[in-house]
Amino acid sequence: DYIKKPFRTNELMARIRTGFRHSQKNADVNPIRNIGDMIIDIDSRNVSILGNRIHLTPNEYKIVVLLCKNPGKVLTYDFIIKGIWGPCTKETYDSELQALRVNVANIRKKIEEDPSKPRYLFTEVGVGYRLAEN
Repeated sequence: DYIKKPFRTNELMARIRTGFRHSQKNADVNPIRNIGDMIIDIDSRNVSILGNRIHLTPNEYKIVVLLCKNPGKVLTYDFIIKGIWGPCTKETYDSELQALRVNVANIRKKIEEDPSKPRYLFTEVGVGYRLAEN
């Protein structure tokens, strides 16, 4: 990237932040993640458990990938919503939070043997969600 003179400091800083964001997206060294019996292949967009491919909708897949890039860490509702749907207003937050909950419930039905006793995807009540560590 380049900037023509004269330029303002805030434009330079914005471009530097963008460069860091893009470099972090491409820094994902291992595109295959193992979480217990679940294998997430980011490059081929496949999620499987014990060799059985799990069909996920695009938003469900984005949620799983976001969580698998942070195994064992609690991701807040806000962080996940911004990561999947982008910034939202106060008016749309409740509907996006409900959409997140529905998507997570659907993911659990697909990946958990018993969704009421999860092995992979955990809820941290009032905070967010966490994917099990390897």
